[in-house]
Amino acid sequence: MKFTDTHCHLDFEALTPLQTSVPNSLLAECFNQHIHQIIVPAISPDNWSNVLALTNFNQELSNNSCKIFACLGIHPWFLDNLEHQDLTLLAEKVANNRANIIAIGEMGLDAVIAKQQNNLPKQLEFFDYQLQLAKQQKLPVIVHHRGTHNETITLLKQIKVPQAGIIHAFSGSYQQACQYIDLGFKLGIGGTITYPRAKKTINAIKRLPLSSLVMETDAPAMPLYGFQGESNSPLRLINVFEKLLSIREEKPEVIAEVMENNISALFKLPTNE
Repeated sequence: MKFTDTHCHLDFEALTPLQTSVPNSLLAECFNQHIHQIIVPAISPDNWSNVLALTNFNQELSNNSCKIFACLGIHPWFLDNLEHQDLTLLAEKVANNRANIIAIGEMGLDAVIAKQQNNLPKQLEFFDYQLQLAKQQKLPVIVHHRGTHNETITLLKQIKVPQAGIIHAFSGSYQQACQYIDLGFKLGIGGTITYPRAKKTINAIKRLPLSSLVMETDAPAMPLYGFQGESNSPLRLINVFEKLLSIREEKPEVIAEVMENNISALFKLPTNE
């Protein structure tokens, strides 16, 4: 069995101390746990270069290490000091590095931040632009959402990205999940399902087609149940998988294979890495 972490902030200092060239030991350990690919979404102009730099090491890393794939985008948490010109810079960065990225993101909407900063219109502007950019560049998207299902689904219906993408850290109901799936999106399943209180989401994951699911950690954020207070790690993807096994009825090999095929089809990645 092979696994892919579809959402890991590998460039963050908690995972790559002092911005060393690449966390070789961590990647080797991931590979030993059959995690053969890690997808790294950017969050703001400040880390676009670091995320892209990580992919440069794919050729230098040993065969006993997992591959890294990059996404470029602007997260709704980091709009405070940004202007429309930063969206133009994103479009230029994507165009100049089109061969080195597999998606636009992390992007989206966040109700908590909108309330704190009174910036929902700005969030919508940045989300809209990035969806249009993804559509233009024929790339999937990585979508952040928190307390904004109605606004998110409305915009995704208005700006239909043909390549769809991943709804990151899905934590909604079965009905909400179906709305995303109907638009072609996969649901990012991570630490949320390890919390006993997440009954609504667990029940949804139990009922949804396996073809709609992918796994993620969001490391170093989003610690799993039992690991609160610790920095998360892509190695915890195995814990997510084990929890998924307790929710689903399919055999482990089937779950792993279908989810890898989901990822390969979505991002146009080889299936026989």
